[in-house]
Order: sequence, then C-alpha cells, then structure tokens
Amino acid sequence: MTSTEHAEFHDPLVQPGVPELPDGFFDRLMFNLHPADAASPSVIVGYGIYPARDTADGFVLLTTGAEQRNLRFSTLLGATERDGAGPLRVRVVEPNAQWRLTLAPNEIGAEFDLTWRARTPAWWGTIEVGNSSAARTCFDHLFQSGRYAGTLTVDGETVPVDGWYGQRDRSRGLRTMSGGQGLHIWYQAQFPEFAIGFLLVETRTGERLLLEGAVMGEDGSLDPIIDVRHALEFTDGLDLIGGVVRVHTASGRSYRAHADAGAGGGYMAGAGYGGHHGVSHGAEHIESDRYPLDGSVSPRTLDSALTDRLCRFDLDGVAGSGIFEFALTRSSSYRYRPTLD
Repeated sequence: MTSTEHAEFHDPLVQPGVPELPDGFFDRLMFNLHPADAASPSVIVGYGIYPARDTADGFVLLTTGAEQRNLRFSTLLGATERDGAGPLRVRVVEPNAQWRLTLAPNEIGAEFDLTWRARTPAWWGTIEVGNSSAARTCFDHLFQSGRYAGTLTVDGETVPVDGWYGQRDRSRGLRTMSGGQGLHIWYQAQFPEFAIGFLLVETRTGERLLLEGAVMGEDGSLDPIIDVRHALEFTDGLDLIGGVVRVHTASGRSYRAHADAGAGGGYMAGAGYGGHHGVSHGAEHIESDRYPLDGSVSPRTLDSALTDRLCRFDLDGVAGSGIFEFALTRSSSYRYRPTLD
C-alpha cells in the first residue's frame, strides 16, 4: 500500500468519457451512521457504479435492537445521473469535506435527509495485492471520519441526527481478493478528539497480508498505523463478541481499546456482499428482506461472513463508538489466532 497522506482524493464518482475502463472496474462509496453513544439504530448506506457493465447498485441496512432490515437496489448506469439508484441519492457537495445523502420512502420503512461533514482528514492510498487467481487487486481506498446533520425517519417517527458519528469509505479500481484470507478487519473507532481507522487482512496461517490506516485527528493530524495486535472472542457462528485491539503508530504512540460487540446485526450479506455487487438486474430492480437478531442468523449461515458491527469502545476510560467490520473464513482448516497477550 502506497500512502498519499494529506493529498486530495478524487472524490466525485467517475463520469462518462473515461476511456478503456476494464470489465471489473468499480467506483463505490459507503457511509455509516450511528449515535455517539453507540445506541441503536445503526444505518449503513452504499452505492457503486460499474461502467463496463452498465450497472449501478446500492443498499441500505437499518439495524435496530430487534432486527436488521435490508434494502438492495440496482439499475442500468446509463439511465442514471450517476447520483444513486432506487430510492437513494448521493451527491458530493465539497470533495473530501461534505456529502449529501437522501433516501425516499421504501419497503423497509426508513427515510433520511443527511449531510455528512468531515471532522478529520482522510486516510487514503493505493492497495495492490496478489491473489491465488491470475487477477490482481489494485484500487484506491479512502476512509474518513465525520459527523451528520439532518433527520432519520423509521416507521414514520422522525428524529434529528445532528452530531451523530459516521465513517465513510471510498474505493475505486479492481478488487478481486480471493483465496487464502483468514481474518479481515476494517476498524473505525470514533472518539471525541480523533478516530482510529485501519484495514487489516491476515492469511489463514496468521501472516499479515495487508495493513493500512491512521489515527485521524480533529486537529488535522494523520498518524499512520504501523502495527496492529488483537485478542478477540468469537462465537461458534463466527460472530464477534468483543475483545481488545492494540494499535502502534509512526509517531510512537500506542492505543489499546476494548470493543463490546453485543449490539448485534450489521450482516453485510443483506447489502449484497458475497459476490452480488455489479451484477446486472436490468432497470429499477428493488428487493428487501429482514434478519431477526435472535441468534438464528450469523456470519456462518449467510452468503458472506462480512459483518459491520456497531460497537462501544473503551480507550483507557475514554468512551467511543463506531463500526468494527470483521470476517473469519469459513474454511474448516482455519482457527482464529490472537496476536496480543
């Protein structure tokens, strides 16, 4: 991974006229939304375009205390303004600083009118990873912490979301990471003065395949993360219970935070992860379903083990909240190995 600290990421989605984009090329965004105290609800929003396939698709996940509601939609890219699909519309107001997101009425009973504003600089770089197949992964990747203003409506009840936390993620390029992965973590812990964000991928034998990230400060600082150690607890269903992550940065600082993942939900299979993104369903396709959070659904039972769990964090007595994305391979040969005593 090549770091490009403090540089400006090309934030708008790729527009028509860019020549010779390969078949697997994508340009995607993802936002999450949650109260600063990690109380429900948790909302995760995504949208992506696939120019060579003339496809645009997206999703909205709403997790409450009792269930996860999933909304997925896709359409022909050529029939859009590249600003959304289905009931979702997205617009970059100021690159790397402000986005507008709106969701019209739909079958999961959620609507919103949101403005996301950055509270830290973005961390981004280019990720290049070899795979077990002939294809090679190479994509630009960004994440950045922000806060929201606006409203969220669930089942007709509207609440203000002013001050709620939200991490955004942007990726663009070719991503075909296949085979050999054991543990995946995308960690976004929000604290009052900074956010700790990183992507960590380990092989099935515990070797590090990828690490990128930084501690992103509200004072404009970026302190690159150079090492991550973890001691996590999972259920037999591969679901995260909680655990400790220790981060070391280039400046010599160390952060050790405990995560409580007991809130449940955030199963990204409901968002189409597991190989469904970029698949054409023609024009104006919409589908939805719901997962009960009673233990009957787990990362082991779904199309994808990837889970974006809203967590409470504790960093030496400082309370935080955020999304702890995780996935363990379902290979019978794999056993999770902690790297922190």
